[in-house]
Amino acid sequence: MNLDSIDTGINAPFDPFADASRGEDAAVTKNIVHIRLQQRNGRKCLTTIQGLDTKLDLNKITKAFKKEFCCNGCVVDDAELGRVIQLQGDQRDKVKKFLVQEKLAEKDLIKVHGI
Repeated sequence: MNLDSIDTGINAPFDPFADASRGEDAAVTKNIVHIRLQQRNGRKCLTTIQGLDTKLDLNKITKAFKKEFCCNGCVVDDAELGRVIQLQGDQRDKVKKFLVQEKLAEKDLIKVHGI
């Protein structure tokens, strides 16, 4: 009896960051904007926005986010992911609406993680 052919019915655990860690299809998902929620300590969390067009001024966008959502935020340079916007709190839905409204990204190219 071959153990590889047995279906146990147990699925692998879901990893919301698995698509970001894969390097082989980075060219395919280059235009996709990823909005994620990162847990800090206790009830605190961060919203991260990755994959915005490099031609955009992320500092101005962060300033607009901060003013619109009444939260704090910054732009972080990451070695693997490039420039990432971090906002305090769970701002995922608001960020998606803002990006579509201001035509900074198309609705079908925005992927919200952790819902």
